[in-house]
Amino acid sequence: MPLATGLRMNWLDAIQWPAMVVTLAASWLVASRRESFRAWGFWVFLVSNVLWVIWGWHTQSWALVALQVGLAAMNVRGAVKNDT
Repeated sequence: MPLATGLRMNWLDAIQWPAMVVTLAASWLVASRRESFRAWGFWVFLVSNVLWVIWGWHTQSWALVALQVGLAAMNVRGAVKNDT
């Protein structure tokens, strides 16, 4: 296996860890009593959705990809409702 391929695969394998950290941070923000923190939480959740989709695509975890697309739609809805 060429080095570039190995590095690419290791980076994609490791993306699950930042995705997990971002998801936890988003959960903390959404649970805040401060409206501004909640608003940020929904957008941070969207970042985590993207990270999970990248990892799920890489690992061919299609149910995870579908879940993240559905959750992203709910996070957009939450962000819009939080702004009103």
